[in-house]
Amino acid sequence: MENLAYMLIPFQQPMLILLIAAGVFLGIYIGAIPGLSATMAISLLVSFTFGWDTNAALAIMMGIHCGVVYGGSRSAILLNIPGAPAAVATALDGYPLAKKGLAGQAIGITTVSSVIGGFIGVVALAVGAPLISKLALKFAPRDYLLLAFMGLMLVGSLGTKSAVKGFISATIGVTLGMVGMDPISGVGRFTFDNVYLLSGIDYVTALIGLFGVSEVLCQVLDREAPVVKQKVDKIVPSFKTVLKYFPLTVRSSIVGVLVGALPGAGGDLSALITYDQAKRTVKNPEVPFGEGAIEGLIAPESANNATIGGAFIPMLTLGIPGDAVTAVMIGALTIHGLKPGPMLMTDTPHLFYYIVMSFVIANIFLLIFGLTGVKIFTKIVEIPKGILFPAIVILSVVGSYAINNSLYDIFWMLGFGVLGYILKRYDYPVAPAVLGIILAELIETNYRRAIILEKTIPNLLLSFFKHPISIVLVLIIAFMFLSQSKWYKAWRDRKSK
Repeated sequence: MENLAYMLIPFQQPMLILLIAAGVFLGIYIGAIPGLSATMAISLLVSFTFGWDTNAALAIMMGIHCGVVYGGSRSAILLNIPGAPAAVATALDGYPLAKKGLAGQAIGITTVSSVIGGFIGVVALAVGAPLISKLALKFAPRDYLLLAFMGLMLVGSLGTKSAVKGFISATIGVTLGMVGMDPISGVGRFTFDNVYLLSGIDYVTALIGLFGVSEVLCQVLDREAPVVKQKVDKIVPSFKTVLKYFPLTVRSSIVGVLVGALPGAGGDLSALITYDQAKRTVKNPEVPFGEGAIEGLIAPESANNATIGGAFIPMLTLGIPGDAVTAVMIGALTIHGLKPGPMLMTDTPHLFYYIVMSFVIANIFLLIFGLTGVKIFTKIVEIPKGILFPAIVILSVVGSYAINNSLYDIFWMLGFGVLGYILKRYDYPVAPAVLGIILAELIETNYRRAIILEKTIPNLLLSFFKHPISIVLVLIIAFMFLSQSKWYKAWRDRKSK
C-alpha cells in the first residue's frame, strides 16, 4: 500500500502531470529534428531546472526522454532522415511507406507499438529491476565484444540484398569510427595532426549526412517528379491489426529491455537487433522488408522505447548508466541531492515508484500526442521538392552544428552526404556504415579490455566457451552467420512452400 501511495504522487500535484505532458509534446518535435538528441535536451534541462523541486524536474525530464526517443521516427518515415540513431531501422520501411502515400498509417502503427514497448519497459523496471540488474553485472568485456560482433552480423538485414556489399559498407563505418584518440592509451589515430579530429567522428553527424544530405543529392535530379499525396484518413490502427502484431511487439520489447539494461548498449543496438530478428522470424510478410513492411516498423520502435525502462534499471539500482541519457540523469539526480545506486530504493523508495508512474503517464500522453497532428505533419512530404530540399539541408547544417558547436561537424556531415550518395549510386546500403561507426568504439574498447584480462588472444578465444553468457552469445552469432548463407535461405524457401 505504501508503494501505491508513492505512485500516486503525480495525481496529488496536477502540475506534475502537466509538466510530463509538456515534456512529451516538446520531446516529439525535438526528436524529429536531426541532430537534437535526448541527451542534448536533458543536458540543457539539468541547468534549466537546477532550482526546481526534484519531482517537477524529474517530471519534465521523463516526458522529454520518452518524446524524443519516439520523435526520431517521424523524420525517418517522412524524410528518410532518422531523428536519432535508434530510428535508422525505422527509416528502412517507414520511408517506402511514405513514398506510397501511407505515411499516416506508418506513423499510427509506430505510435501504438512505441507505447506498448514503453509500457513493457515500465513493467520490467517496476518488477524485474533487481533481477535484470544482476544479469547485466555478469557481462564481462568479452561478452560486450561478442554483443558488438552480433551487431555487425546485422548488416545483411539493413537494406541490402547483398551481404558482401553490407559488410563493405560496415567496414567503411568501423574504419571511420576509429578516427580520434585511442580509448585505452589516448594516442591519436588517423588525425593527420589535426586537433579537431582527436575527439573522433560523431555518429549523429554521420547519420545526418548519410541519410539526409545523400537523399537530397539522389533526388535533386528528379525534383520535378509528382508529389505523392498522403492518405491520412486511417491513422489509428485497428484493434485487429494491433493484435496481429502483438507477439512481435512483445518479443521486440523484451529484447529492448535486456539490451537497455546493459551499460553502454542503448536503443541504437536494440532497434537494429530486433529489426534483424523480425526479418529472420516473420514468415511471408505482406510486403518484403525494406519495401514498406509493417513488421519493419513495429520491431525497432517497440524495442527502442522499451529500452528506456531497461536503461533505468542499472542506473537506479546500481548507479551505472545504461546509456548516455541515463548518464546525464545520474548527474541531475546528484544535483538534487540524490544518490542513484543500491541504497536508492532503501533510502528514497518514493523516488523509484514516482519515476515508474511518471513513465506510465508519459506513455499515455505519447499515445495521445502521437496520434494527433499527424495530418499536419504528413504535409511535409507533400511540400514541393524545390522548397523541401533546401529546408532539409538547412536543418542538417543546424543539427550537425548543434551537436558540438563545431564547424568541423558541418564539413563531416557534407562529406558523409557525398559518401552516402556514392554508396547509393552503386547500390551499397548506408545503414551498415552508420552501424559500423556506432559499434567501432564498443568493439575496440572491449577487445582491448578483454585482452588485458585474458593476457593473450588464444586465452580470449578459449574464454568464449568457458562462461554461460559467452557460450549463448557465440551460439547466437553462429546461427546468425549460418542464417545468412545461401543454402539456409534456399532450405527455408523450400520449407515455406
